Amino acid sequence: MRGIDRLLVDRVGLLAVAAIFLVTVALSDVLLRGLRLDLTENRLYTLSEGTVNILESIPETVNLYFFFSDRAAADNGYLRTYAQRVREILEEFEEHAGDKLRVTAIDPLPFSEEEDRATAFGLRGISLGLTGDQVFLGIAGTNAIGDEETIAFLDPNKETLLEYELARLVYTLANPSRPTVGLISGLPMSGGFDQTTQQPRQPWVITTQIQQLFDLQPLISATQVMDLDIDLLMVVHPKSLSTATLYAIDQYILGGGRAILFVDPYAEADVPPPDPSNPAAAMVADRSSNLQGMLDAWGISVPVNEVIGDDLYALQVSGTGQRPIRHLGYIGIDASGLDRTEVITTDLDKIILGYSGHIVAEETEDLAVTPLIVSSDRAGPIDATSIGFMSDPDMLRNSFTPSGERYVIAARITGTVETAFPDGPPEVPDTVETSITSDEQLLVSENPINVILIADTDMLTDRFWVQVQTFLGQRIATAFASNGNFVINALENLTGSSDLIGMRSRESYSRPFTRVMDLRRQAENEYRLTEQRLQQELRDTEAKLTELQPTRTEGSTMILSPEQEAELSRFQQERLRVRKELRQVQRGLDQDIEDLGTRLKAINIGLIPLLIVIGSLLSFLIRRRKSS
Repeated sequence: MRGIDRLLVDRVGLLAVAAIFLVTVALSDVLLRGLRLDLTENRLYTLSEGTVNILESIPETVNLYFFFSDRAAADNGYLRTYAQRVREILEEFEEHAGDKLRVTAIDPLPFSEEEDRATAFGLRGISLGLTGDQVFLGIAGTNAIGDEETIAFLDPNKETLLEYELARLVYTLANPSRPTVGLISGLPMSGGFDQTTQQPRQPWVITTQIQQLFDLQPLISATQVMDLDIDLLMVVHPKSLSTATLYAIDQYILGGGRAILFVDPYAEADVPPPDPSNPAAAMVADRSSNLQGMLDAWGISVPVNEVIGDDLYALQVSGTGQRPIRHLGYIGIDASGLDRTEVITTDLDKIILGYSGHIVAEETEDLAVTPLIVSSDRAGPIDATSIGFMSDPDMLRNSFTPSGERYVIAARITGTVETAFPDGPPEVPDTVETSITSDEQLLVSENPINVILIADTDMLTDRFWVQVQTFLGQRIATAFASNGNFVINALENLTGSSDLIGMRSRESYSRPFTRVMDLRRQAENEYRLTEQRLQQELRDTEAKLTELQPTRTEGSTMILSPEQEAELSRFQQERLRVRKELRQVQRGLDQDIEDLGTRLKAINIGLIPLLIVIGSLLSFLIRRRKSS
């Protein structure tokens, strides 16, 4: 009879819970319609301020097409969960952009027009399962003038960059003109004629890639006034710049211009012209570059007499006699030395540098220096003036001592800075036209500057990151390092809007059960000692039982005394007790987790619906009072 009553109570309880759930859903649908509330710890469903500004400033309608093979991925919960995450962010984009952004979800079934459309956009499908069907998970966008931008495949492993990538896609479509990059370079990045080989040089691969994405405008070193129409200034190995050119760079940055600066204490690509009368001239030639006059005014320096050696990141090369050695000056910095919160470096694998320098800076209230690339703690300085005389890279170890310090090789510099020319513009010859006068000089930056400074130029050369082959007259480049991606990411970031530049990678929506993990570790620590004690007791007991067991030989018998039989029985009972306690210890490991699960179920089933009902009623009463 009690069993029947208890079963009846359980059923009534389940019916009551179901009734509360249905009432809660009905009330929330009516009373909370239009209300948006993000209760996640890292505000995963709240767009950043920069994204909101970009969406609210779209001038003309932008169309986004979200291609996801919903049916083909029916059995893949991982992709489906991530696709739902993408949909939710796109819904937030539509909410803030209004009628200026239209999002269309498309399921490209195999052999359908939708699949052909996805392929025409350049989206990339992946094969799942044995069927080999292509699964698409990508975005294509168009604007009012017919421009197209795509994200070929939305990699779930790069989920922290999802909002940034979508915001950049929308910004590019809303602002379709190609950004202009002005280039001042002391290295032959654009090709030219090689005096040594008497042959024309091919442009560096990084130059070709920049030209594919940007309007690259080479600027001669004698430029007096920066063209204010350029969106970004790129300065590479500024060796022997005139004071007038340095002044122009200074004023461009102080006036709000963005810049990426590459300096180097020892640039291997800076090969001096051959001098038959003095073959040793190349060894002592100055291969350093800096913008120290300007950087000093900012409180930043890049020592020109030091390169960084790193015993952890050192790359293996061929030394004397083709024996393999680890080159302290050639370093390949992996993810452990890259800032994973910066959109420029968060998805890079490895940056390879050659004889790089390091950035020395003290942050102040007005200036922030954010490291992007840093050495390991097994790095140390090497005298740059001795490198030209070394016939074997292994000689770098003779005077190398790791300092235990991590050196900053690349950094983002933001904040308020002063001019390097407080006494006025430099004197300019009468033969040079200039429109700048001392009355127009900027002594302090009008707005916070945004500059990326890199203490190495060899990372731009082909041999440090890309292998180039010629096939049927075409140059085919295969990257083996992320140097090119780093530069392109930096250029795209700096040429975007200030809202896009300020964005950083977000937290992942995938969160492990850290509380459960903590409980399991705590339980294991608490029970480990007990288990070890019981295991030792069990081993001792079984050893004594083995000693007490009668040793029988064929045709012989051994009779135990009553005391021995009693001792044997006691040890057998003790073994049963110890084994029972061990089983209880194993069950105890999961007890706290089961208790936590019970409490969570009670909160989710009972407390949360009750709070939603109360909140719904309060919201309804407040709205009714305001409307009356």
